[in-house]
Amino acid sequence: MHTLVRRFIKTGGVFLLVGLALGAWLLLAREILGLGVHPHLASAHAHALLSGFGLFLIFGVALWLFPRPPKDDTRYTPGRGRAAWWILLTGTSLRVGGEVLRSAWSAGWLPWVIVLSGLLQVLGAGFVLWMLWPRIRAV
Repeated sequence: MHTLVRRFIKTGGVFLLVGLALGAWLLLAREILGLGVHPHLASAHAHALLSGFGLFLIFGVALWLFPRPPKDDTRYTPGRGRAAWWILLTGTSLRVGGEVLRSAWSAGWLPWVIVLSGLLQVLGAGFVLWMLWPRIRAV
């Protein structure tokens, strides 16, 4: 298993733990402490699990299992794969962290962090899909 594949899959595992911890807190806060679920915490929980765990795991397994790139493929390089990982990691980490901060603090710049991090997530996911597209073919 290549380093980049392991990096994607292990990152997904970390986001799974973060999402489960957020979910446990939300459950405890609602059921035991009688607190309402803050929409930003619910969003952080969803992004940790769906974007963090889901996308990183799917992209890691796709890089591992899909056929090798065709000989004439110029889209995929290990450097581009690492760049896509960094973009997606930065976007998802800032999104989850920004949503958690936003639940307790209303600084005027936080909405911008959340929006820009969401755009980084879209850019990173699009970059990975662009690189994988030629590998989605009959063998």
